[in-house]
Amino acid sequence: MSESTPASILDLVPVVPVVVIDDLDHAVPLARALVAGGLPVIELTLRTPVALDAVRAIADEVPEITLGVGTVCTPAQAEQAAVAGAGFLVSPGTTPALLEAMLGTGLPFLPGTATVSEVLAVLEAGVTEMKFFPAEASGGAAYLKSLASPLAAARFCPTGGITATSAPSYLSLPNVGCVGGSWLTPPDALAAGDWGRVESLAREAAGLG
Repeated sequence: MSESTPASILDLVPVVPVVVIDDLDHAVPLARALVAGGLPVIELTLRTPVALDAVRAIADEVPEITLGVGTVCTPAQAEQAAVAGAGFLVSPGTTPALLEAMLGTGLPFLPGTATVSEVLAVLEAGVTEMKFFPAEASGGAAYLKSLASPLAAARFCPTGGITATSAPSYLSLPNVGCVGGSWLTPPDALAAGDWGRVESLAREAAGLG
């Protein structure tokens, strides 16, 4: 995580790019394009065989980016991500063992939630900032708006199905700090090495804040 990271990872940028990397050679130029576009944050998902190597490469070569590792589904993955150089962790859901493991890394993290009961369980553990996933399929901005009053202590990074068009409806909510977005790194742009397009999409997303 960068030396200037504020206390809350929800307050870094309005949109956190959620990235799947299939080609290790894409990791560093992609991260640099996001930084150049004004989004010095990435959530790199553990969905491909090269993901941890990509984390190491970005941590070594793009230290100015705040490097998150997502799709952390097991305690072992939490530890592996921390060792590889993650600055924060993100999980799609939360179990007691996974929550304990993420706490044990000492890193900031966003545990995944989708229901009121899950939010309450995370709050009981002393964690007030979390991921809301899958956002659109779980009720979207209207659902999160309904949680703001009864669960006022909870703040969210909704992720899943959000687009540049729908993002502002989330960002206007008092209990949303940022959103996660995969639209910033379209697979065809990555396949073509079109880092200028990624930079442009990042710049547009940075302007949503």
